[in-house]
This record gives sequence, structure tokens and C-alpha cells, in this order.
Amino acid sequence: MRATYHREMAVKQLLDNAGIECYLPMTQKVKLSNGRKVRVSVPLVSSLIFVKCVKERLQRFKARVPHLQYITQRREGKNEPIVVPVRQMDEFIAVTQSESSRLLFYRPDEVDLGRGTLVRIHGGAFDGVTGAFIKLSGKRNKRVVIEVQGVIAVALECSDANFVEVL
Repeated sequence: MRATYHREMAVKQLLDNAGIECYLPMTQKVKLSNGRKVRVSVPLVSSLIFVKCVKERLQRFKARVPHLQYITQRREGKNEPIVVPVRQMDEFIAVTQSESSRLLFYRPDEVDLGRGTLVRIHGGAFDGVTGAFIKLSGKRNKRVVIEVQGVIAVALECSDANFVEVL
């Protein structure tokens, strides 16, 4: 889902209070405050929040929170909310919760995963993650890219080819 006007944190708090499971990918940034450097948590991707809930309950919640919107895709002439498979979501959470600062985020239309080789990573923080092994423009080495269907793609820098299994 999308939280408009940078209200991700407020929406997450409302969802938590309502007992609705959600995930807001976060990162640490250093900001200047009164001349001092302060480490703060900020959303990793602006306006993006993942919600796991029964459709009817989510619609009741959404009716009370106008700045929460579905991310949709066109199917059979209708705009349908995007539903992320559990395995994709688990892999995305595993990747974004890692302490790696070498993650790159793309819109799904910016990366052509069809031209890559399907691989699985073994070992390390990304153990078990599957994705496409491709060369991205402007990057020196190939990267493993995982996609949350229709929402976002994440490129991981894979330092050792021995950890990558071609599927």
C-alpha cells in the first residue's frame, strides 16, 4: 500500500494499534540537528508500506484512514490491488532487514528480469533468496535482483560467485 504525504510512520502506528500486521522497511540515516550528528530511523522507500490482512478488515480500516491507498495494477480492464505472495514478501523482508548498505532499489519497469539468469543465494544474510542474476546499467558487476511483483525490485551486490546457484 501507499501512505501519501510521507505519513508512513503514522500509518504504521495506526495499523499496529488496530492489530493489523504490517511491514515498513526502515534504514538508519545520519542527520544534523542543532549542529550535532544524530542517527535516525527513516523509511527505506518513501510512501511504501506492506499490509497483511483480510480484505474486508483492511477496507474497514482504510475507510477511516484516507491517506492510505492501494497500489494497483491493471487486470482485465480493472485496477486490482497488488497482492504479494508470501515467499516474495519473506525474501524482501530478509533482504531489507539486513545491515547491507549496498542495496539498490528500482521500480519494476526499470529492470528487465527476463534477460537474467534465475539463481538462488546460499549462505550469508541472503541465504535462500532467489532472483535474477543480471548486469544493471551503470554498475560494474552483475547483481542478484529480487522483485516484489509490480511494486519494487531490489538489487543485491553478490561479492562471491560461490554463493550463487543457477536454477
